[in-house]
Amino acid sequence: MPLDAPAIAAADQVLDLVREAVRLPAGARIVAAMSGGVDSTVTAALLKRAGYDVVGVTLQLYDHGVAVKQKGACCAGQDILDARTAAESLGIPHYVLDYESRFREAVMEEFADAYLRGETPIPCVRCNQTVKFRDLLDVARDLGAEALATGHYVQRSADGNAPRLKRAVDPARDQSYFLFATTPEQLDFLRFPLGGLEKPQVRAIAASLGLGVADKPDSQDICFVPEGRYTTVIDRLRPQGAIPGDIVHLDGRVLGRHEGVTRYTVGQRRGLNIAVGEPLFVVRLDADRRQVIVGPREALLTHALTLKEINWLGDQPTLEAAAAEGQAVLARVRSTREPAAGRLALEGAEPRVVFDSPEEGVAPGQACVLYDPADPARVLGGGFIAGTTGAV
Repeated sequence: MPLDAPAIAAADQVLDLVREAVRLPAGARIVAAMSGGVDSTVTAALLKRAGYDVVGVTLQLYDHGVAVKQKGACCAGQDILDARTAAESLGIPHYVLDYESRFREAVMEEFADAYLRGETPIPCVRCNQTVKFRDLLDVARDLGAEALATGHYVQRSADGNAPRLKRAVDPARDQSYFLFATTPEQLDFLRFPLGGLEKPQVRAIAASLGLGVADKPDSQDICFVPEGRYTTVIDRLRPQGAIPGDIVHLDGRVLGRHEGVTRYTVGQRRGLNIAVGEPLFVVRLDADRRQVIVGPREALLTHALTLKEINWLGDQPTLEAAAAEGQAVLARVRSTREPAAGRLALEGAEPRVVFDSPEEGVAPGQACVLYDPADPARVLGGGFIAGTTGAV
């Protein structure tokens, strides 16, 4: 359908912003990761209108013949069809890559193993860290691209000698928490054209361009977890996670039985099925002993945490070097929580984050993402939470 003048203007007004985010000459080849949603589709459309040679790539991450029935999930069969249809309407080549085995090994298997260890995993980080920003970058290079663009709401600043990762303009859509593991080398090749836009603007652009996904709902659940029931996936992949065990109070009392540690996360209150006259929360999971340890709310307070699998994007050579100097940071321990003030420290050779005020419900396996107090939008890196120290 041809666009009228107002519709064209509605899209063209953001093209300078897109070019600033890309910082490549017109005609440069860019691979656009197309999930079939509105964000990635608008990304590809804006890149095309800005004069770049765009190639769309969609990843088949699991059995889309089954997944198509999962409402609110990404990367499903309908999404692949939507991506292909969008690419045809934009007049760009489009490839669907079967990454099912890679995704299962790097994301789904690790997801199940993390729950067996008593952790609370964050599979979207793993997916970005491995399948998308490692394997897909290699594909983009093989296709002769100068960059890989995604529809993530995050900003890449190219000021200075090395690009920086920053929070999106739209705080409600910011995805920097899920991208902390992006390495400097990957960041050099990646582009995020939507980071300077707000979500309503993106939907308006999609509508003005006549894109069929303009009103498509955003994905809500983890893509391979039907209807948010993660235990269904774990029971299939790791049935031993459903072995019963004891629910134990911090004072040593056995209060009841549970149906498997994989059904609990730190901070959980509901579903304990114990009645002791006071509200109790899951404060720790002892997977080796198959124990769910519970206690009062104050037992959830965390003074410090240790990190593993660290990725560093700060000015110091390493996070350990920054920790040796006690660098101040803003630490974000949940995607839905604002960063809290603290500092980096070393305990022996182990890097730690020490909070100015205790944080509640910090769960091993989640990410701790670090931001710069001097520039709160800037991501300094982070790591996965290995362990916690209670409040003092």
